[in-house]
Amino acid sequence: MRKIKVSVTLGCIFVLLLSFTNEFAVAQTPTQRVTDAPNSAFELKNGDRVVFLGNSLFENDFQYGYLELALTTRWPDRDVTFRNLGWTGDDVYGVARSTITNPPTGYELLLGELTKAKPTVVFLAYGGVEAEAGEAGLPVFKEGVTKLLDKIDQLGAKAILLSPIPVISADSAQNRAKRNAMLEVYASAIAKIAAERGKRFIDLFKPIQEISQKAVLTENGIHLNETGYYYLTTTLEKSLGLPPRTKPVAISVSKNTAETTAPAKILNSGMTDSGLKFTLDEAILPLPLPQEGPELTNQGPVIKITGLKKGFYTLTADDQEVITASAKNWEDGVEIKQGPSFTQVRELRQMILKKNDLFFFQYRPLNTTYILGFRSYEQGRHVKGLEEQSILIKWLEGQIALNRTPKSSVYHLTLLK
Repeated sequence: MRKIKVSVTLGCIFVLLLSFTNEFAVAQTPTQRVTDAPNSAFELKNGDRVVFLGNSLFENDFQYGYLELALTTRWPDRDVTFRNLGWTGDDVYGVARSTITNPPTGYELLLGELTKAKPTVVFLAYGGVEAEAGEAGLPVFKEGVTKLLDKIDQLGAKAILLSPIPVISADSAQNRAKRNAMLEVYASAIAKIAAERGKRFIDLFKPIQEISQKAVLTENGIHLNETGYYYLTTTLEKSLGLPPRTKPVAISVSKNTAETTAPAKILNSGMTDSGLKFTLDEAILPLPLPQEGPELTNQGPVIKITGLKKGFYTLTADDQEVITASAKNWEDGVEIKQGPSFTQVRELRQMILKKNDLFFFQYRPLNTTYILGFRSYEQGRHVKGLEEQSILIKWLEGQIALNRTPKSSVYHLTLLK
């Protein structure tokens, strides 16, 4: 379950869930299926609205923001709106969402929230909860997935189906193996539905299972921790056909000349007594590394500098020290894991987390029953305050837009004396 963080300064404690009747209406005309090119590289376009719909796999990322951060920074020149509708314990019938009254049912709430988000792209992550029902629950699950895809098609959005993730640890090895075997059965069912409907399918089960052999990915064997979401995000990017975030930089220096490859650009004549200066124009920001976990590689640009005399050289970026390494290290290639771009992306991540906190408490207030449910006669007046939260959300989205593009930095390499 998501760890709740309340921001006092932003005052976000309520949700906007209005006009259920209109949201739940089903179109009377036949639905045209929206297909995708599952094997092509994924791309978000200007004006897209991305929804993460599923169980705790999505809700728990409210704490880390990795999924939205990754997709936001991939296309920094495009305005894309993100809404996380993940709900811990939920299934394809919205069973966990029935928190106000009945009616509306949990399923009606699910469809209403999805419709209200006006998605153009929906990441769908179910199956983890439903697999507990075993083989007997498979037909009901497949019918539920099909109905959700029909709804997404009706809304004119593309759907991307994700498999459940594995159970990393359980009370016994035998129980873990049994549960994972059933999760794979449900993952196969999802993959088959995706193929039949012309949708993208992303297998998270096998990659996460393999990575778990070398890193601690969960809090309790089931729910991912920060490192787990980092790897989940990089797995998602790779499965979507997205290229690496950075390109290696090669610089060859002598006393009077210096040559390099993009995205670097030499600013002085070569390696002089005052050092070597160059800019590094990155196309997209790196992903911030998790606070705990193994030493991760290939996240920042790798810079190779040949022609240096023996000694140790310090690299600074905008006058801030980045790393010191030997001439041999620079010749082999040094990965940059801190500096202005990492500072920028950490600040961007905090903006995303604040925005998502506002949205979370807007559509899921702690006292939903008293504002929107059968006891709304007591505190229903606060509905207006829920609407006003949208102003703050929009403002934060504007700040995210202003800070998602990498800024050019001046790097300075000097001999350590």
